[in-house]
Amino acid sequence: MSSITKERINNVGVITLNRPDAYNSFDREMALSLQSALDDFEQSSDVKAIYLTGNGKAFSAGQDIKYLLDPDSVALERIVSEHYNPIVQKIYDMSTIVVCGVNGVAAGAGANIALVCDVTVAAASASFIQAFSKIGLIPDSGGTYTMPRLVGFQKALALALLGDKVSATEAERMGMLYKVFPDEECYESGLAIATKLSQMPTIALSETKRLFNASLSNTFSEQLALEGESQTLCGATADYAEGISAFVEKRKPQYQGK
Repeated sequence: MSSITKERINNVGVITLNRPDAYNSFDREMALSLQSALDDFEQSSDVKAIYLTGNGKAFSAGQDIKYLLDPDSVALERIVSEHYNPIVQKIYDMSTIVVCGVNGVAAGAGANIALVCDVTVAAASASFIQAFSKIGLIPDSGGTYTMPRLVGFQKALALALLGDKVSATEAERMGMLYKVFPDEECYESGLAIATKLSQMPTIALSETKRLFNASLSNTFSEQLALEGESQTLCGATADYAEGISAFVEKRKPQYQGK
């Protein structure tokens, strides 16, 4: 059984973590397969948005501890640099919008992969936990970067130090994710969001993502200049022309991502 499944539903590339018996915990094969799936969909002209979710009771329990104990496995340093860093860097950098549907527990690297996605939703029974401190490690997979920016410094540090479990409802309340849905509706609701985004002017969406990321280190003046450049770029697209025409003609726009 493949540890990652992928399919295209209309213009959405769906990636499913598929080691349900191991709570979708990561071994090397799964980490490299996820990187490959992200690359494939990013390079496909038919894919306008990506939807990442998990199969079974968990989104991902993070690193497979059994793999760490295997004498033939790679060292912890390589696990971080070759498995997780490339995954979260790809999601952060790619122009394609990535929606994450957290169907169950998201722990350790599993939590931080979910939180680096552009739009994250969760099932009501899902939970998030920065489990690293419980085994003498620090939050990796971008957790020390994303968490303070999502929930604030004090809250993020406490969650990382104490390893508290955060319910989906509490995660939504504190700004860790976008929305919570009933368990039975989570997959379809997350896919619907990805589908909606895939039908929008995707160049503008990509630029919006790029500008929000840039704002984390830019000065206000630098951000205004970047907005001006990006707005000029978007204003020259076919989708902008279509949006204006559709507004004037009082019809639904048909965007092409061009």
